[in-house]
Amino acid sequence: MNIVTFAGANLPAVASLSTSLLKLKSEAGPSGMVILKMDKTGHWVFGADQTEIEEGSQWAINPFSFIHGYIAWGDGEVLGEKMASVSDLLPELDAAPPGAKKGWETQVGMSLKCISGEDAGMEARFTTTSVGGKRGVQDLAVAIAEQVGKDQTKPVPIVTLGKEHYQHKSYGKIFTPVFSIDEWMSLDAEPEAPPVVAEVAAAAITAAVEKSIVPNRRRRAVA
Repeated sequence: MNIVTFAGANLPAVASLSTSLLKLKSEAGPSGMVILKMDKTGHWVFGADQTEIEEGSQWAINPFSFIHGYIAWGDGEVLGEKMASVSDLLPELDAAPPGAKKGWETQVGMSLKCISGEDAGMEARFTTTSVGGKRGVQDLAVAIAEQVGKDQTKPVPIVTLGKEHYQHKSYGKIFTPVFSIDEWMSLDAEPEAPPVVAEVAAAAITAAVEKSIVPNRRRRAVA
């Protein structure tokens, strides 16, 4: 496969990466996307039912979709979210919504698309406020910047979703996401992708990181 198609993403030509990135500011995410996350037990899950992803599935990262901003959580629910493309400044903040347990928290994320297995074609949005999660997204952005500097025709990383963990003295085993890059693909027929935008994405996500440093299983019943 040489081409990765992101349906309904309204992507500009790759050449325009030097001036702008696709803006994703919707609180709920673009229509048709599911929410992807890593749960506390280290499993990657998506959707309202927290369905576990298929083991070994591959995902294409949309290099236009990196976002940064803030989120306010209440008691298990989002009370407010302000996100912008990493090509833009961080959104301005007002007072945190009443009931926000930690006030405004910094958040980064991006969009991705499953390209293999049962979930092939599904598009997802991943955002994170954790230190480990933000570092994972930062590492991915830096890898894209380096790749575009070497080969502008293949700016799309194809990844498998993995995990690492460390032992916290108070909370026990803490899992963190890992995006293991298997290969690189072209985005469309336009070959040119100036490295400056990928570098902007990496720098913006790095800045965001530095500012804050039991699910339903697929094909398995849960009592």
